[in-house]
Amino acid sequence: MVSRRPAQPEDTSARTMKAGVPGPDAIGALPDKYKDVESSLKIKEVDGLELVKKFSEDMETMLRRKVEAIQNLVEAAEEADLNHEFNESLVFDYYNSVLLNEKDSSGAYVELGAEFLLEANAHFSNLLVNTTLSSVQLPTNVYNKDPDILNGIYMSEALNAVFVENFRRDPTLTWQYFGSSTGFFRIYPGIKWTPDENGVITFDCRNRGWYIQAATSPKDIVIVVDTSGSMKGLRMTIAKHTVSTILDTLGENDFVNIIAYNDYIHYIEPCFKGILVQADRDNREHFKQLVDELMVKGVGVVDQALREAFQILQQVRVFTYLIGREVSFADRLKWIACNNKGYYTQISTLADAQENVMEYLHVLSRPMVINHDHDITWTEAYIDSKTLFCRPPPMTVLHPQAESLALLTTVAMPVFSKKNETRSHGILLGVVGSDVALRELMKLAPRYKLGVHGYAFLNTNNGYILSHPDLRPLYREGKKLKPKPNYNSVDLSEVEWEDQAGTLRTAMINGETGSLSMDVKVPLDRGKRVLFLTNDYFFTDISDTPFSLGVVLSRGHGEYILLGNTSVEEGLHDLLHPDLSLAGDWIYCITDIDPEHRKLTQLEAVVRFLTQEDPALECDEELLQEALFDAVVTAPMEAYWTALALNSSDESEQVVDMAFLGTRAGLLRSSLFVGSEKVSDKRFLTPADEDSMFTLDHFPLWYRQAAEHPPGSMVFNLRSAEGPESPSEPAVVTVSTAVAVSVDNRTAIAAGMYRSDQDPLSSLCECQACLGNVETTMCGCHQLQLCPQHSGCGRRISV
Repeated sequence: MVSRRPAQPEDTSARTMKAGVPGPDAIGALPDKYKDVESSLKIKEVDGLELVKKFSEDMETMLRRKVEAIQNLVEAAEEADLNHEFNESLVFDYYNSVLLNEKDSSGAYVELGAEFLLEANAHFSNLLVNTTLSSVQLPTNVYNKDPDILNGIYMSEALNAVFVENFRRDPTLTWQYFGSSTGFFRIYPGIKWTPDENGVITFDCRNRGWYIQAATSPKDIVIVVDTSGSMKGLRMTIAKHTVSTILDTLGENDFVNIIAYNDYIHYIEPCFKGILVQADRDNREHFKQLVDELMVKGVGVVDQALREAFQILQQVRVFTYLIGREVSFADRLKWIACNNKGYYTQISTLADAQENVMEYLHVLSRPMVINHDHDITWTEAYIDSKTLFCRPPPMTVLHPQAESLALLTTVAMPVFSKKNETRSHGILLGVVGSDVALRELMKLAPRYKLGVHGYAFLNTNNGYILSHPDLRPLYREGKKLKPKPNYNSVDLSEVEWEDQAGTLRTAMINGETGSLSMDVKVPLDRGKRVLFLTNDYFFTDISDTPFSLGVVLSRGHGEYILLGNTSVEEGLHDLLHPDLSLAGDWIYCITDIDPEHRKLTQLEAVVRFLTQEDPALECDEELLQEALFDAVVTAPMEAYWTALALNSSDESEQVVDMAFLGTRAGLLRSSLFVGSEKVSDKRFLTPADEDSMFTLDHFPLWYRQAAEHPPGSMVFNLRSAEGPESPSEPAVVTVSTAVAVSVDNRTAIAAGMYRSDQDPLSSLCECQACLGNVETTMCGCHQLQLCPQHSGCGRRISV
């Protein structure tokens, strides 16, 4: 067992599988070492409720800084607009994201494409960016010299200084941006935008969830569609596109239904008759499919459809869209809209739909603008699409390792005109926002504090998952990773399915603080194995956000932390052993803020901090103390493995490729028993094999399995030589065992593993009864074999 101070170390110890090499001695070195330091050991029980509250407070602090940043942007944008006078003939050059650094045939920079310094920046997914300036992107259907556009871009130049100052104050900020109601999008840091293969920029900030949710309050909408014979042909095509565009302007906090009418009225989804349903992604996509299937026939009877819609809605605004070039019904539709506090517009072509549909959002935003309500909006989880347009052409495909595929949430606020002459009109200038990578947020719930099977998760007040170890938003298509269709509308009940009564879900939606316990089945190894655990759930809200945080601790050793002490000098000496590494994803020291620190590995940062070479480094001293203690306690294993390798010189009898151990502090020791070129599974213990490594989301598979078996017993796994994708390759047996340390009747666990490249059908198994090596010809991955010595009493060999 390894760990000390507020952290639970878990260690690995090697165990031999071949006859002639003493099995029990392989793990004996660790318990002996723990006995040597027994007087300084202490096992502490984790208070899950206090833990989740502490994590929540840390997350609230981080998110508050993001809110403060966009509040600065709102104030600057409104002040800049107040001081700007509209100039119809304004001539102004700006940095157009698409044209940056572009030159014409003579070698001169094209108009709006001046020289713009771009440098790779690790903080921004290694994209080429300019952290001193912002750049401006416009969709293809927006004219880049329109007077409204030029005046808006000129006014928003004032945001550059605020972007830079925000980033200086909070280096953890990622993208900051201003989306204008006229269609332009100012993004910091400045970046070059790449059109699609057709040369088109389809990204329109006004269609993004963060813009729509911040620009309006939650709304109830009934869409009434004419499907009479008069709509045949192009009209119906435009109508369907218009309805689809309206649906795209809705979010999780909105409710919707659609009624079609001709000779009679009908709900396009009969199951939703007479009600409004949440406009989540699933329902929106379902409605789009049904709208696409609508057929025209008969005569339109609009009055019945409107009566039906008015029965569903109470306080009503009516927005009317006249489809096609006919104007005979225009006066009637204007009258309906204007007498019901709505808006009328005509959509003559498919290209008109986008701009004209957006007008209803401006009308709905007016009360909020007039009251000057700067509501803070947090979005559901989504995969950032901005940076997909910002990669050079070779990278426009979804690269499997692209950080731009990380899940984000965005905090956004509306920007209003404060001019006296327009204030009563309620003019929305746009929306400012900033992204928060959920992976960065979850780093505030450190893995080492949660134990081998523990985890943290986030969900929204709609019950949807923001972050959870079982949320897998991507699927592989060939060599590409793509988002699943409904990846951001996964309900908590779909991943915590043992919560059949919905107790956990309801409490977290309501922002309650509390705890409960559930017996759960935990799938491992891509569902090939299952663990039966009792988990304790602790939950609370994150203040001033619509989010709730949950923490899960498994009963038993999962709720205990082994504490120990060692000197920095002794620990650092053992920490620097060449065969020792620290979990690369874990935050021992913060290295992603200061550019000088970003080039450091976690181990390098730890050494610089402990030797006081870099006092500016911020490190988790609790985790460092635990890692130092683990390094000291597990150091004897290196000498044991070396002696074992020297005594096993006969290659014909060589069974073991590698020995390794891991601890709760993310420390990993390993030792090769063969040359690196002879290792059976070269992916093992490398980033390419995430299941075998300590990651932000989980402990290694071999560690998790061993932790749930009695200390000293062996857990066998059968793998293909290069992983599950190579079933034809020779099989490799991986063997792990847990090492337990008990203090005052409390036990903490560590795990160890050996690996064998021998045919598993003739390998050696260990009898749990006698802890001796027993040869069998039927040792398989999922079998239990009787030990000949103990067959009479029914004891079995665990394999």
